This record gives sequence, C-alpha cells and structure tokens, in this order.
Amino acid sequence: MNTTHAAPLDRPHFKHWPKRLPHSIPLPETSLWHNLEGSAQRYPSKDAIVFLGTHMTYAQLADKALRMAAYLHQLGVQAGDRVVLAMQNCPQLIVTHFAILRLGAVVVPVNPMNKAEELKHYIIDPDTRVAVTTADLAAELAAASNALEPALRLAHLITTQFSDECDLGVTGSDAPPDAWLPWLLAPHAAPALAARAGTAGSLVHTWAHIMHASKVDAAKLAAALPVHRARPLDLAILPYTSGTTGLPKGCEHTHRSIMHNAISSGLWGNASAAIVGLVVVPMFHITGMVSVLHSSILQGATLVVMPRWDRDFAGRLISKHRVTHWTNIPTMVMDLLASPHFADYDLTSLVNIGGGGAAMPAAVAQRLLDAYGLVYVEGYGLTETAAPSHSNPPDRAKQQCLGIPFMSTDARVWNPDTKQECAVGEQGEIIMHGPEIFSGYWKRPDATADAFIEFAGKRFFRSGDIGRMDEDGYFFMTDRLKRMINASGFKVWPAEVEALMFKHEAIAEACVVASRDAYRGETVKAFVVLRQSHKGRVSESDIVAWCKNNMATYKAPRIIELMDALPKNGAGKTMWRTLQEAEMAKQ
Repeated sequence: MNTTHAAPLDRPHFKHWPKRLPHSIPLPETSLWHNLEGSAQRYPSKDAIVFLGTHMTYAQLADKALRMAAYLHQLGVQAGDRVVLAMQNCPQLIVTHFAILRLGAVVVPVNPMNKAEELKHYIIDPDTRVAVTTADLAAELAAASNALEPALRLAHLITTQFSDECDLGVTGSDAPPDAWLPWLLAPHAAPALAARAGTAGSLVHTWAHIMHASKVDAAKLAAALPVHRARPLDLAILPYTSGTTGLPKGCEHTHRSIMHNAISSGLWGNASAAIVGLVVVPMFHITGMVSVLHSSILQGATLVVMPRWDRDFAGRLISKHRVTHWTNIPTMVMDLLASPHFADYDLTSLVNIGGGGAAMPAAVAQRLLDAYGLVYVEGYGLTETAAPSHSNPPDRAKQQCLGIPFMSTDARVWNPDTKQECAVGEQGEIIMHGPEIFSGYWKRPDATADAFIEFAGKRFFRSGDIGRMDEDGYFFMTDRLKRMINASGFKVWPAEVEALMFKHEAIAEACVVASRDAYRGETVKAFVVLRQSHKGRVSESDIVAWCKNNMATYKAPRIIELMDALPKNGAGKTMWRTLQEAEMAKQ
C-alpha cells in the first residue's frame, strides 16, 4: 500500500502538524467487517454499546451481526447487493450495518426522517430488494415500495422495535425522556408489502423472529454463511447526497475510503479502547457513520447511544457513563449549556469534543475552554469525502475554521476560471485529493466527470465550497458555489425540495432559499406561486403542513411566501439568487 504523503511537504500546514502524528498512514488490506471481528476477539467482554440502560458486549454485537447476516443471506442478499438501512441510532442499526458488510453487500444508509415520496428513490436508484427499519418508520417504507411498479418494489422488509434490544422500563439517568415514548413504543403492526414481480411473494420479517430463528450454535452459523471475500476496493457504503439539480446521488465508498478515515479519526482524537463516546450525531449521516461508529468499533471503544437529541438526557448520560469523547453539531452544545439543569451535570470526564456542519460561535467555544479546559475542534468534510477532509489540530485549533488538510490529504484553493491555485488569503473553490475521496456517483458518470479535475498531476474532487487558506495553511469557508441551505448542520438542497413541492396540486411554481434563523443558523423558506384555481383557497400554513407531512422535517420549508410571479431572466429561468439575496438583505 502506498504510504507516500498525499500533499507536498512544503505545504504550510505541515509547520503546525501534531508532532505525535504521521502525515499519512498505510492502510490495511482487510475489510470493515474485520474491524468488528477483531475487536470482538480482543475485547469480547467489553461493552460495545450502552443503550437506554442495556449493555451489549463486543462478543454479543459480533454474534448478532453474524446471525443477521445469515438471515439476510437466506433472503438472497449476496456480495454487491444494496440493502437499505433506515433507522434512528440504536443497537439494531449497528448490528445490521456490520451484517451487511459481513456478506460483502453494500449499506445504503437512509435518513429515517424521510417520507414515502422521498423513500421511493432509495428503493429504485440502488435497485434495493431488502430494507431494514424500525416499527415507527415501517409504514413509510412500505408505502413507498407499494407505490412503485411491481418490478421495482422491495422483496423483503425487516422491522424492529427499540425494545428488541433494550428495556424501555429502565429508570434513573438511562431512562428516555417521556416525549420519546410514543415512537419508542410504536406497535409492531407490520404493514403489508405488495408483491415484487418475479418473486414468490414479498415478506415482512421481525427482528425478534430473526434473532430466534438464527439461534444455532457457532459451527452451524459459520456453515450458513458464505466465505467473507470483501477486499479494500470493493464497494461498501452507498450514502446519498443531493445537489443543485435532480434527485439525490449515491456516493460510492469502498472499504478502503471508509477505513482511511476510521483509522485517521481515531489517531487524530487520541482514541483507544478506553474511550467512551456519546453517539448522538445520526449514524445514517457520514460523520456519525465514519468518525464515530467505524472509528470506535475499530478501536474497541464503548458507544453510549442516543436515538435522537435531548439536552438533559445527554447531560445525564455524560455524567453517569463518564463520557470522554463527544462528536456533535454546535447547536447541541449551545442547547446543553442553556439547560436550566446544566449545573446538575458533570462534564469533567470529557477530554475531546468537536464537530462540524456549522461554525461554533466563539463565545460558546470560549465558555467550554474556560469552564472545562476543552478546545472545541471543528472539522470539515462532505459525504463524498467520508466525513473529514479537514480538521483542526486538537492542540492548535482555530475558531470558526475548517482546519488543515486531514491525514494523507492534499487540499488546495483553486480558481475555476484561471485553473490555477489561489494565493494565500485569496478566495477560490476548495478541492481535495486523498484516499478518503469517493470513487464516483452511482450510475452517474456525467456527474462524476463534473465532480473531478486534474490538477498538479492528481485527480482532485471539487467541493463546490468557496474558501481561502491563511498563511498557516488553515482553511476557512467564505461562500458556496453550490446552491445549498445549512439547517443545524443538515444540508438541504433547494432543487430537491422544489421537486417535492411540485407534487402539491396547488403549486404552480416554487423557489426555495435560505432564511436566517437564530438557532438553526439557516432555515428553509419557499416562495410559491399558486395555480389560478387554488388562489384564495390554499394558505401559507396549508403548504407548510403539507410539506411537513411529505418530506423530512429538517428540509420541509418552515416559511412560505405567496407571490403572484417569480422573477425570471431572459431565458425564462427563475432568478433564485435574486430572491436569496433579497431574503438575506432584509434580516
């Protein structure tokens, strides 16, 4: 494996490189499955997962993953097949994620906030036959599948209740907030799944049945599974990202690209088997999946898992379980610090805290430093870069800064017009080259070709983000080439939201822009022109409610402004930038 530096040694950031770390790392010839297998062999009795008061050891995690893999194999899942995994954070997500990898199949992580209309794409585009989800979300997936042509539908749907792997009657610090109980206790009334063409019939399977049906001894279990043959350059994960036009695109990540950032993230954060990590960033998202899940499993760390954010529950878990590492979105830290119960929590166990998706306000970062000696480490990355392509050195972090290029990574600021590298301090597009960069967009050779350039003798990925580099080699974001909204760290792509809004019978035209929000940073606003037949009959609040019911909460427009017409240019295209600039100017 090539261990040469990805960036020339005269790059300015190497002057400030952590002395304890290599500039680049050799990568193993093993697969992501081997990381769990190895940790289970080294630390069989150590807690891998703590979830709502229940503890799962590494031996138990590996055993359940093998049993799920055997069942998926019985359903016909083979190496290279894509399997949808749509869940909030829970042990079942981790078990299934590694079960899919054990078969050499491909994980398709899907945001569980998506609604049926959005979910259709994640069934059709990767040609998914099997999906795994929780009971509270199963109806949406079934509805999405049933609305498709028979040849495109799911063949199998696996559902689980949260209580399958925890005791929801737990009391004390591990007890979930009361507000969570309705969806944690969602009944296991499995929805009907319409038949897929060419199959004997579509089936719905429950977690409890699978775990019971696969209770055979280790020898029989091993015999029921195919030999694991996944190699570093085989496709492993297919997360989806949207863009300026069209439907979300699958980003092809190999075992090698994920492995690089799993190893590097651990080294960067001084990780070891002794760490206890709070897992509240979603594991369907690239940051939670790579920098938290895969990095922690590789190390043999303990994951204290939260299915969704609640500031006081987080405070209790950090205090009780002596959490040492916490990757988050800055708004989570701000929310916890604002809790009226904050004085009751003990955060002294924390030794590493950081995240990305949005800039951490300087005043909040200073409060963490003054009260706990904690430096908030900001980083930057995209779905295409397997999370971090940049990160601040923990011992020399700059506030509201993307950081320096990550291990094995060459990053530049490039002028798309002159095709030359920008001078220090000059704005341009951030481009990256490294082993963590995705292979390409699934079934989209045109988009793949547009996403890469040849520069300095290497293939660089175009981030679409405008930034600058200072004299120390630290990168700062200043603008975007891509049309995108950042709502509490979640990326919202206006073209995708507009495409969904056009399904509303009253909407003739829609233009989605960012609107400033004191808490979320940005929120989603839509300018809407109603069809003549619906004017006076459909209100702004009606459209807000419809959007909330038909798309993920974070991307649904919270503000609607009705207009008689949208501004157009000479070619008849909507002048979204005019609306965007006017929206920002008035706030």
